[in-house]
Amino acid sequence: MSDTQFRDPPIDVTPAAPPPLPQSREPEMANSALQRFIGGPPVAVFLRLLFVSLVVGALLVWMDIRPFEIFNALQRFVNRLWQMGWSAVRDVAQYIVAGAAIVLPVWFLMRLFNMRGAK
Repeated sequence: MSDTQFRDPPIDVTPAAPPPLPQSREPEMANSALQRFIGGPPVAVFLRLLFVSLVVGALLVWMDIRPFEIFNALQRFVNRLWQMGWSAVRDVAQYIVAGAAIVLPVWFLMRLFNMRGAK
């Protein structure tokens, strides 16, 4: 046996893999649109919502707040706004402006920091 036989690499004679078959894009696009809308795979989103609902529900029960009390308070709030008339609209507008004075600058700063981190 000669030394050249061991120095030359063997020739690969295996055939190349065939190209993948084209897949229909419609189900994937519809599925991804649904996933984009709800924030992920439906089962995973359902399980996350179930867990968060359990934690929030336990916290509300611990604070002795029942769901019907929340709906009744919301109904009373709407009725009070309706009875107060335009002064209620002015009061709600003041709440919105006061909240926006804090929320909008914080939102703007968060967007700036997110854009800077993305680069």
